[in-house]
Amino acid sequence: MGLLNVIRRMALREKLPIREIARRTGLSRNTIKKLLDVNENLELRTDRVDTLLDVTEN
Repeated sequence: MGLLNVIRRMALREKLPIREIARRTGLSRNTIKKLLDVNENLELRTDRVDTLLDVTEN
């Protein structure tokens, strides 16, 4: 399992604070914050956007 997935699981499922995640992983708190922020932005980008081709096919 990738490090990002482990950090996400700790933050979202286990509801651990960033400080505790940093202690367990050995990463800095700033790094944990950045990884969680990047992950949220990636999830927002996965939303499907209708293109002109999609609209004309129907």
